[in-house]
Amino acid sequence: MGDLREPLRELIECGLPQALEVMGERWSFMILRASFNGVHHFEEFLSELGIARNILSSRLAKLVEHGILKREPCADDRRKIEYRLTEKGFDLLPAMLALRQWGQKYSGEIVVEDPVLVDERDRLPIGPVSILSHDGRILTHQDLWLTRKENVGIRPDGTCADAGAMPTRGDVIDLGSAKKKAAG
Repeated sequence: MGDLREPLRELIECGLPQALEVMGERWSFMILRASFNGVHHFEEFLSELGIARNILSSRLAKLVEHGILKREPCADDRRKIEYRLTEKGFDLLPAMLALRQWGQKYSGEIVVEDPVLVDERDRLPIGPVSILSHDGRILTHQDLWLTRKENVGIRPDGTCADAGAMPTRGDVIDLGSAKKKAAG
């Protein structure tokens, strides 16, 4: 990834340590998965996950404290509390899917996915979570490079790159055209 390395001892200059501080253990991810599957009530989490009451209470409190879930009174019984994903929580979906796909690929056991996660429009299985460039090209670890902030957008030959428009939700990326455009 280039000649530069991230300052690995500097915990505040990278988002990974902060993310792991909140999400860095199994039950937080399992609660998040249950939330994505429509579980909202404390007792539902208990029965669906088979988690100890004290651990569930602690993890829910931490997820609420960090703004991943929010506590709301239940519409039909205001004495009951629902745990709902926030925008910050929904933003964890790509990370959850990437970990899920990685686990399916490398678990050592055959993982039969049923039900299958599909896109709503075509009802076909989702593709692998990928790293996309600013113009929608799929990148691998070989395509990544670390650079100083002041050098962002400066190519190796010294020319400046035009960032153009970033793909947005629902955009269809023509990878063939993107590759040709990037090549020259």
